[in-house]
Parts: sequence; C-alpha cells; structure tokens
Amino acid sequence: MTVTLTNRADFTLGSYVRAAWGNEAVVLSDQATETMTQARRAFLHLLDTDPDVVIYGVTSGYGQQANLRFSLEERRRHAARPPRSAASAFGKPLPDRVVRGIVFARLANFVEGHAAISPSLALSVAEMMSNDAMPVVPQEGHGGAGEILALSHLFLPVAETTELGEKDALSLINGSPCAAAVLADAALAGRRRASLAAEVFALSAEAFLAPLDHYDPALDALWGDPEESEALELLRVLMTDGAKDRRPYQAPVSFRILPRLLGRAIRAVKAAEDMAERSLRSITDNPVFLMPDEQHPLGRALSTGGYHNAAAAPALDELSACCADLALLAERQAAKILEGRVSGLPDQLWAGPGDGRYFGTLPMASVGFGEAARHAAQRTFLAGPESGGYAQNDVASNGIPAWRKYEEAGAAFDACLAVLATIASQALHVTERDPPPALAARLKMIHSTLPPVEEPRAMGDGLQALRAKFTEEAYKA
Repeated sequence: MTVTLTNRADFTLGSYVRAAWGNEAVVLSDQATETMTQARRAFLHLLDTDPDVVIYGVTSGYGQQANLRFSLEERRRHAARPPRSAASAFGKPLPDRVVRGIVFARLANFVEGHAAISPSLALSVAEMMSNDAMPVVPQEGHGGAGEILALSHLFLPVAETTELGEKDALSLINGSPCAAAVLADAALAGRRRASLAAEVFALSAEAFLAPLDHYDPALDALWGDPEESEALELLRVLMTDGAKDRRPYQAPVSFRILPRLLGRAIRAVKAAEDMAERSLRSITDNPVFLMPDEQHPLGRALSTGGYHNAAAAPALDELSACCADLALLAERQAAKILEGRVSGLPDQLWAGPGDGRYFGTLPMASVGFGEAARHAAQRTFLAGPESGGYAQNDVASNGIPAWRKYEEAGAAFDACLAVLATIASQALHVTERDPPPALAARLKMIHSTLPPVEEPRAMGDGLQALRAKFTEEAYKA
C-alpha cells in the first residue's frame, strides 16, 4: 500500500496512521511535483531579479547572524552546507513510528510549493518512508526555538548526499512537523486508551455491582454534555445484560463520577485529533514562499513564527492530565472492590478464613504508578533558551517535551488499568459470575495473560505482561 500526496488536503490522521504506524510508502504525485517545480523556479527568479531582497537564512545568515548579508558567492556557499551544527540533541531516541510521522508531516510544507525546495530533494525526503529504518532522532535535550535540533538529526543523512541549493537545508529543518507528529501520535494512542479504559472501568463497575442509576440515560439530558453522554452510552452498552441483583445504594464517588471523567478524556482526545489534523496541514516554514500575484509579481518570502506550534503542548498536557486522574479512579476502585465492608463482596476476595491469597498490595502498586502519572502530567510551560549566543532564539518550542510526558503518563495509566482489570476479573471469578456479553472478550484476554488466582503467587510479572498488552493496543496501527 502507498499513500499518495498531492496537496495539503491529503494530510489527515487517516493517512498519518497508514504512513507512520502502518509503515506504508509515501509518494508525491505528478501534480505535487509540478507545483514544487514551478515554485522553485519562481523563488530562484526572485533571488536573481531583486538584488535587495532580504530572505532569512538565504540571503542572510542564521540566528544571531541574521543581520549579515551575503554576496551571490557567499549565498551559494552557505546554501551548500548540510545542517551539521544543529544536530546537537542526544539521549533516548524517538520511536520509529514518531520519526516516520515527522517525515510525513514535513512533506506538507513541500507539496504546494511553500518551501520552494528543490523538487529532487523533496522526492528524496518522501523516499525515506520506504526505508526499513529511520535515522536516530533523540527525544531528549530539545530546548531550542523551533525544531531544528530534532530535524537536523533526521534530515542530515539526506542533506549530506544531495547537492543543496538556496533554502534547501532550511526547508528541511525549519517549521514544526515534530509538534504535528507527536500530537497526532498521542491523539491516536489516546483514542485507543479511552476505549480500553471504558472496558476496564465497566468491568470494574460490574464486579462491584454498582447501581445502574449511576449511568442512567436520564443523565444525558441532565448533564447536557455531548462527551459525557457518549461516555454514559458507552458504559451502558458495555454493561448491558449484566447482573440483575445489584447494590441497593450508591457506590463510592470513584464509580459515580466515572462517566464525567471518561467524558473529559473523550473530549481531550477529540480536541487533540482536531488540532493534530490542523497541524498536519499547516504551513509552518520559515521563511515561507508565496507565489507571484498581481501585487507581488516576483512572489514573496515571509519570515514568520510558524515553526512554533502553540496548541500542541496544551493538548498533550490535557491528555496526560486525563491519564493521571483516571489512574486515581482506577486505584480507588481497585481498593474498594477489595474492601468487603464497602463492596459487599468477600473481604479481600478471600474464599474464607485462612485463605492465603492476598491482593492488597496490588492497589499499593497503583499508588506508585498513579504518582508517576501525576508527576508526568505537570503542565508544560514555555522555556527561554538564550544560551549558545543565539540572541534571536529566546523562546523554546515545547511539543516534544510535552509528548514525552504523555508517554510517561500513558504508560503509568496502563499499569493502573492492569491492576484494576486483574482485581475486577478476580472478583467475578470468586463470586462465580459471568461478565456482560460486551465484556466477555476483554475478560478472556485478561485471563489469558493473568489467569484467576487459585493459590498464592507473585503477581508482578503477570501484571507487567498485562500492562504491556494494554500499551500495545494503544499503539496498534
């Protein structure tokens, strides 16, 4: 399968997941190639016709050398240098799926000619998506304005094997494709985590025999929130044909507020998806080239702040916050199921006096993972990088740092869901109850990884295996 790109309308979450997560090849259509050819020709004509034109990084130096003006010879010598100096980030690498996503997002600046990149170089970038492995791009140390530290690592190999002309190197490393890619990555994972969470929490509510009043259809209109209504309906569907005889009085808060917190997560996912699609289509190059028109017969090159995606970090932070808050609900529900005087179930899920099985340490593990999720969910503020003598670059982009926090919060939440799933499934096993039909497959999956506990045994390895399967679901293409 191949993803064909003609214009910015082709940059959707659907095409992103095919190219980045599904490892499909990407090709630029003949129309896109022709558009880029015309834009490149017009851009070079602008350079050759207007000797006084000022274009950042093309007729001038980079960063603190933006005030320098190049002669023709200096301009071409400057253009021919691959972006080696900016490849200074280091540490743990980004996953290949994210690197592929960045390459995909990079092409949005090219296809309609706004980068004025040499078409042959743009085609080489697209061909990177056919490779089995991507260049190593560190996910740590990103404190610079824009995304040049990451993009220089990514595109240095192709830049060093290509004859670079004016603006080519800059078209590779400027803009904000990293923010677009990490936001798309988290939005896709967030959608899957929300679905998984709904199933595990519904299983927990069924195990606890929570009153169905807490999820009654009347609440849809009373609360008046579309996403909370969606969560209520999802929980109702999952719990259809569950136990008839249920708890006659209200369940603890963690069960009653579940649809509101789950609705918040659904809302956060929708917002992230919407912002990801906008970001994937956005022209973020600096400078950005505009084709000639009546008012500007030679075209224009504008120096802008498009390389800073101001919406990515807040959207990622909200996804992380949802993971942290839902992790707390998972830990609370797990503890309440075990507490017989609260749940009405066998205390600690024991069969009787002398039962050597003990599950009380499982919520303790959830407390640790919940703390990790809350730590990761701290808000990502702007940073001010004035080091290195880059006097112009005084505010850092924060997309990748916010994505790293979501990765940590998501993994911690997956662990809390694994604990809750284990305790809820054990409660059904001890009380000899079947799950509602819509949850039968989920319960089977849990038991295939971590079977019901009949005799005392260490649980850590089984919980880690279940957490790993949950995380794998979140990132499955």
